[in-house]
Amino acid sequence: MSKVKDRKILYRCTECGHAQNKWAGQCGGCGLWNTLVESLEERSSPPSRFSGYAGNGGARAQPIELSAVEAEEILRSSSGLEELDRVLGGGLVGGSAILIGGDPGIGKSTLLLQTLAALGGRTKTLYITGEESIQQVSLRAKRLHLHCEGVKILAETALERILEVIQEQRPALLVVDSIQTVYTELLQSAPGSVAQVRECAAQLVRYAKQSGTTVFLIGHVTKEGALAGPRVLEHMVDTVLYFEGDPGNRFRVIRAFKNRFGAVNELGVFAMTETGLKEVKNPSAIFLSRYEEDLPGSVVMVMREGSRPLLVEVQALVDESHLAAPRRVAVGMESNRLAMLLAVLHRHGDVNILNQDVFINLVGGLRLTETAGDLAVLLAVVSSYRDRPIPRDWIAFGELGLSGEVRPVQNGEERLREAAKHGFKHAIVPHKNAPRGSVEGLEIIPVKSLREALGSL
Repeated sequence: MSKVKDRKILYRCTECGHAQNKWAGQCGGCGLWNTLVESLEERSSPPSRFSGYAGNGGARAQPIELSAVEAEEILRSSSGLEELDRVLGGGLVGGSAILIGGDPGIGKSTLLLQTLAALGGRTKTLYITGEESIQQVSLRAKRLHLHCEGVKILAETALERILEVIQEQRPALLVVDSIQTVYTELLQSAPGSVAQVRECAAQLVRYAKQSGTTVFLIGHVTKEGALAGPRVLEHMVDTVLYFEGDPGNRFRVIRAFKNRFGAVNELGVFAMTETGLKEVKNPSAIFLSRYEEDLPGSVVMVMREGSRPLLVEVQALVDESHLAAPRRVAVGMESNRLAMLLAVLHRHGDVNILNQDVFINLVGGLRLTETAGDLAVLLAVVSSYRDRPIPRDWIAFGELGLSGEVRPVQNGEERLREAAKHGFKHAIVPHKNAPRGSVEGLEIIPVKSLREALGSL
């Protein structure tokens, strides 16, 4: 093992964090290839660095009965943005560490700067910028017409200096933009390396737990769309948010993939304007921007993102294939599930499209992560194949089984009420999702099989 004073060289996996003395092509922990990166680490850690991490003041912890612990209600404070509060589970939690990632230029810094401006008057905040100068951040705030009274900013990348400042200032909300630019003098590796990112994030999370400060960490993403740096970074923090959207599209979506203080897969929708990000209170109205006339291959379904039902248009295009293997292209859903649904359509719907190219697209850049869109996808495919449009005031949702049955989905009545609120008149739903009472203004057509659903149209 190579020695450098009181430090040692280890090779640590960027995916699982496993460390070993020698480099190898395959990680001994997770078995992945080419994931070991050289990192310079301390031989021994001072005991005081980890004292009081769990809030015990450095005292030796003793096991107690779980039933004897009083479950206190989590105190939350509003971030000033309702859509961000929704994704966080209801608001900001003191002492929590939140990691937010997204493509460059998607609006991560803008979102958090607006949050600080909304809280600046009543909450002590601090913005640590490592990628931009203070003048650049000030110009952005002026361009967005933000009132940043009470918002303090510091341009610094040395972790020791950052910890010294926040110990003096004691902010209630801290933003670090970005964690890849921060470095600690304990390590000699370059900023952004696996060891630097892991150590800096660990100390900031430790400070959040000790002081009760809410810490936002902005992280870079790789070409594959995952957060850059070690995967253990996601395990250190309490919440992981992803900011998504097409740079050419004005709408942005923020979703939670991990949340220790709320539900995951919650969705917040923003619109990028000249004055910053604006909250979209009714996202269903955005995803339903359709043509005035009925067109084949277009069906509206009711999907659910977190605690909110969304009306989304699914489009299908079926065309004769000139290839030996017809193409199956799905944008917004899994290609394997599309192949399975087409097999069900051929077997139990008597629709032969084996020699046809099939293209599926979810309008608005959303992703179909639940099975409630199965029925709507196949109805759109049949509509395009037969060149017969489905009326604009019809919706459909339901899961399809391999035997052709239409299975129920969760929160069926809530989906129906969302559809009725937007003026839809007819709904094809699973038989077991039919409500006991009527939904005002909506004719409900319960079906038990795919063949019955096709026959109802």
